Amino acid sequence: MDQRNKSLVVICGASAGVGRATAHRFAAAGYSIGLLARDEAGLASTQDELNRYDVQVLSISVDVADASAVEAAAIRLEEALGPLVIWVNSAMATVFSPVEKLTAQEIQRVTEVTYLGTVHGTLAALKLMRQRDNGLIIQVGSALAYRAIPLQAAYCGAKFAVRGFTDSLRCELLHDHSRIRVCMVQLPAINTPQFDWARNKLQKRPQPIPPIHDPDVAARAIFSVIQNPPRELWLGWASIKAIVGTSLMPGLLDRFMARNAYSGQMSEEDDAQRLDNLFAPDNALHQIRGRFVGRSRESAVALTSTQVSALLLLFAFLGGVLLLLF
Repeated sequence: MDQRNKSLVVICGASAGVGRATAHRFAAAGYSIGLLARDEAGLASTQDELNRYDVQVLSISVDVADASAVEAAAIRLEEALGPLVIWVNSAMATVFSPVEKLTAQEIQRVTEVTYLGTVHGTLAALKLMRQRDNGLIIQVGSALAYRAIPLQAAYCGAKFAVRGFTDSLRCELLHDHSRIRVCMVQLPAINTPQFDWARNKLQKRPQPIPPIHDPDVAARAIFSVIQNPPRELWLGWASIKAIVGTSLMPGLLDRFMARNAYSGQMSEEDDAQRLDNLFAPDNALHQIRGRFVGRSRESAVALTSTQVSALLLLFAFLGGVLLLLF
């Protein structure tokens, strides 16, 4: 998949957080970069940072919830920057709130951005990639695509939906013997601005459940899959334990989350009245990192879902052997 020399990488959600960090990784490797996000000022700031790499960069302001706008932007980017080889879906929105305090409009908006935004990006990418029967679509997921937590029901539901959609698409591509690949990268807690610009209905300022990782850890993991894309890449021990644990003992994890995930997502600070980015961009916080720089880790283990399955089978086999011996 390493096709540089003016080959195009498009990144949705590129104005901040993981998307912006990922843009740096691909620009440093020599790819042409297409940046998609809502806020023009945030996009301009990202593009200014990427100019240091001496690669072609074009940014287009677009709401990923608008399917026709995403498709038009994809066509424009390919016409300007060359053939699309990699598409990264990283746009997201969330609301920190108990379910009973959510409105239908809030749930709809989170779903439109986090789930349908991924769908729209994927459809736009497929339309271009099908012409050459080649390319890679990377879905930036989360451990919350497997293990739902309280206070983020809308986001967890959207991430579960992304995984189901992606699994169906993967089966269809295999059926068609297509050379287009699709990979999900399931992330742990990342220090992005979302905890200061997401809509919050809690009494305290929200925070990620530790351990927290730097956005470049996620960007490196996303970049790593381009050579030999796995089905899924699980980043961080917390993600691996959450995904495996919810497969083996979901009821126990329900109780664990009920006891720990409320306090784990709330800091000690009261949350003052502020704007959020659910329905309109927040111009003040378009940056890679959030406020947890001193607490975020610079590295994390990364295992493919196939590797984790192999390890579980090995442990089961060794456990069986030990039982027979003793």
